[in-house]
Amino acid sequence: MGEKSTNIVWHHATITRELREKLNNHKGAILWFTGLSGSGKSTLAHAVEDRLYNMGIRTFVLDGDNVRHGLCSDLGFSDADRTENIRRIGELAKLFLEAGIVVLTAFISPFRQDRELARSVAPHGDFYELFCDAPLEVCESRDVKGLYAKARAGVIPQFTGISSPYEEPEAPELHVDTGGTSLEECVDQVIELLRTRGVIGS
Repeated sequence: MGEKSTNIVWHHATITRELREKLNNHKGAILWFTGLSGSGKSTLAHAVEDRLYNMGIRTFVLDGDNVRHGLCSDLGFSDADRTENIRRIGELAKLFLEAGIVVLTAFISPFRQDRELARSVAPHGDFYELFCDAPLEVCESRDVKGLYAKARAGVIPQFTGISSPYEEPEAPELHVDTGGTSLEECVDQVIELLRTRGVIGS
């Protein structure tokens, strides 16, 4: 990393977030889906986006694998790199929020401290932590890429849930039973949360 520049000043736009939200006819929000690999984070995030899109809501999904192909392609899976990965995603999500968009992020994000850092960069009340809760055995049974088997064989080091810890959210905005509840019902729960919090209308 090079030296940080001290000659930068934040530019305040004349078109504000409030004006963008008025144009969009809904509020912006960060939906942070967290859970083990195979818990259904990406599946649920994309299903929620489909529902929101059909309701006329402006959305964008940031998915773990996709982001690591570009923005975070220089990062590995050490604890420090995981922390930096989540820091970057939090800052990127904040930019989408400023655009008045409902941004959905699907990342294991195993450490509470990192998720709290992502929460802290967003204005109060705009960050929604959604815990996709599925038992480890269910996640392993969904593992089409064979990652858990490789992790148990020692081929993949520092794999969350096997050789690296996952710290469950202590007070998420929504606790979703993605291990035993249908996808449709899970989507309904997320949509209801957004309506209750006034992000979208009824």
